[in-house]
Amino acid sequence: MFCSISNSKILITGASGSIGRAIASAFVKCGADVAISGTREQALTDLAASFKRKVHILSCNLSRSEETETLIPKAVESLNGLDILINNAGINKDMLFGKMKESDLDEVMKINLNAAFVLSKNAVSVMTDNRYGRIINISSVVGLTGNIGQVNYCASKAAIIGMSKAIALEVARKGITVNCIAPGAINSPMMEKLSDANREKFISKIPMQRVGDPEDIANACLFLASKESSYITGQTIHVNGGMLMI
Repeated sequence: MFCSISNSKILITGASGSIGRAIASAFVKCGADVAISGTREQALTDLAASFKRKVHILSCNLSRSEETETLIPKAVESLNGLDILINNAGINKDMLFGKMKESDLDEVMKINLNAAFVLSKNAVSVMTDNRYGRIINISSVVGLTGNIGQVNYCASKAAIIGMSKAIALEVARKGITVNCIAPGAINSPMMEKLSDANREKFISKIPMQRVGDPEDIANACLFLASKESSYITGQTIHVNGGMLMI
């Protein structure tokens, strides 16, 4: 599947989460040279140990500007280049808008948007020299629909879509594509916390009558990262079981 990914050099942020792990696993299975990043070093170590193929571990706290600025250079050094960047890292700090502080917005934006901006900018510098590159940003269905208690998170996920379109316009002639994936409800620790009744109520709103798996997001990443997707840029791929159709 997508043999063009074999031996590609890829950096995945937020790799210790459920979606990040699935993305890393998918690319390792395709023979890519993978670097995984996150703040939970032990989780990254355990993930790397689960693969038969060597995976590079690059711990990074994206809330710290100095660490964010050096992540791409470290990835290039470890991988001996960079073909694909997947900005998957993200946080949420949910509360009703009336109780939300400006600092709550700043904290979420710093990781979900600002870090992706810095990493994408530094990655483009590397990819331009090769006249080839793939940048994939993980957004969310709520970036288009909104959601109660997630003003800051929704703003960050909507902004990354707009940012991706603008970058895509600037770098298209350089052989670099920039796209987003907007997951809907995906099996995760957060979903597992829902009561059976609330889970069933939630699923009833999804036309496919089920939540997605992290592998569904990973498969979309594989396609957008491949040479087979070379004529797709500035797009948002919605992986949500039909809960939003646009």
